Amino acid sequence: VTRMNRPAPVELCYRNMRFLITHNPTNATLSSFIEDLKKYGATTVVRVCEVTYDKTPLEEDGITVLDWPFDDGAAPPSEIVEDWLTLLRCKFGEEPGSCVAVHCVAGLGRAPVLVALALIESGMKYEDAIQFIRQKRRGAINSKQLTYLEKYRPKQRLRFKDAHHPKNKCCVA
Repeated sequence: VTRMNRPAPVELCYRNMRFLITHNPTNATLSSFIEDLKKYGATTVVRVCEVTYDKTPLEEDGITVLDWPFDDGAAPPSEIVEDWLTLLRCKFGEEPGSCVAVHCVAGLGRAPVLVALALIESGMKYEDAIQFIRQKRRGAINSKQLTYLEKYRPKQRLRFKDAHHPKNKCCVA
C-alpha cells in the first residue's frame, strides 16, 4: 500500500479545549485512524470533506461522526460555524479537556480554519490563532481562509467563565 505524504495527526490544546486535526482516512486506513482517535481520547469526529470511509466502525466504537462538508479552500458557511461552535460549547462545557477531532482531505485548510474559529471565539487574536496552528501544522490555512479569519468577528461563544453552564441548549450529536 503506497501512503500519500500527509501530515501526522496534530493535537492542539488551549484552555479547556483539545482538538485533533487530521487528514481523511479511507476504509483501508480506518483501523489506524480509530487507533489515533482512541490515543487522543477523541469521541467526536467532524468530517468537513466528502465521504471517503464508512463511519459504521467508528460508531460501533462509540465515536460520533458528524458530516459538515464545505468546499475545499473555502471559508465555512455560517450554518456550519454555528453548528461547530454549538458542539464545542456543549462538549467542552460538559467535559472540559475532552478532545474533538476534525478532518478535511489533507488537514491543512478546512479543519484548521474551524479550529482557528474556536480559538478566536475563546479569546485568542486571529493572528495568534493562525500562528498557534501553523506551529504544529505547517502550511495550514490558505490566503482566502486567512482573509475570512481576519474579517471574522467573534461573539465570545467559547469563553467559559464558570463551571455552571446551562446544559439545556446541548448537543448537536
